[in-house]
Amino acid sequence: MKVEALLYERLPDGAVRCGACQRRCLIEQGEEGWCKTRRNEDGTLHSLIYGEVSSISVNPIEKKPVFHFHPGSRWLSLGSVGCNFRCPGCQNWEISHWTRGVMATKYLSPDDCVGAAKNSGCIGLSWTFNEPTLWLEYTLDAAKAAKRAGLYTNYVTNGSITGEALAAIAPFLDVFRVDIKGFSDATYERIGHIAETPGILETVSQAKSHGMHVEVVTNIIPRFNDSESELQGIATWIRENLGPETPWHLTQFYPHLQLAHLPPTPIAQLEAARTIGTEAGLWYVYLGNVPGHPWENTYCHSCGELLIERWVFDILANRVNDGSCPACGERIPGTFEGG
Repeated sequence: MKVEALLYERLPDGAVRCGACQRRCLIEQGEEGWCKTRRNEDGTLHSLIYGEVSSISVNPIEKKPVFHFHPGSRWLSLGSVGCNFRCPGCQNWEISHWTRGVMATKYLSPDDCVGAAKNSGCIGLSWTFNEPTLWLEYTLDAAKAAKRAGLYTNYVTNGSITGEALAAIAPFLDVFRVDIKGFSDATYERIGHIAETPGILETVSQAKSHGMHVEVVTNIIPRFNDSESELQGIATWIRENLGPETPWHLTQFYPHLQLAHLPPTPIAQLEAARTIGTEAGLWYVYLGNVPGHPWENTYCHSCGELLIERWVFDILANRVNDGSCPACGERIPGTFEGG
């Protein structure tokens, strides 16, 4: 479905400048932006993907991954097509690398999404699988509908959303699960085809200041973003700008697509990266894509008590008691049932 874009500037000669993501594409008449999901038609910018759902499923929030916001809860997860990065090792490339042709989508209204979430026993809507920033108009309407229905909302994002777009959806967005893919412009150029490290970090800080629950993911790709200095930079930035209580998920890279020639991230390297995070002062540094590893679990940052035991996306045991550690009584940062 095509709708007029929420944020854009009309320019001379019928051109427009898009205000959804940090590329801020200058789009001539009859052309699309870099993401190919926004087109200038006679000086009016349109989103081409409003309500166009390519993927929909019910998932535990741990799959995002988010560990400190209602652990074990179920969320209706939806994606469309297109991305403003097109990472070379993307696991969802069939939809996120879409640029033209048949979308292979089905239209769902915002109310349809809310009804499906309610009927599935979900507590919230999660926009994921491709970059939700490109879906701004739709996710905003759906988030408003979700709030009216008493549901939570979540973006799984690369963080390259503009400040004005974030401000528009912030009052209706509860959880901001963001990738920080590196700590240099060179890394972002290689992974996301964009040199916007400062802009993305500023967006993450803004999400925190808007009151959203923020968790950070770094997929550690060998020879791309795995240097000690880059990981130290991310960890220190998280502590200083988001707080030591902010969860940092370090996930194992799996060879895929244009990066199929690279090896998976060695477990020892993931463990070393976790040490970098904890030595930088972060309380909750998790390892992902390594089923059965002890650092999938949540431990009290004060006394080390095992609080939440996980296997992949399943909660095996949750000992958080009214938001606190049962052993020492320390409050556990996040939102827990009864907390």
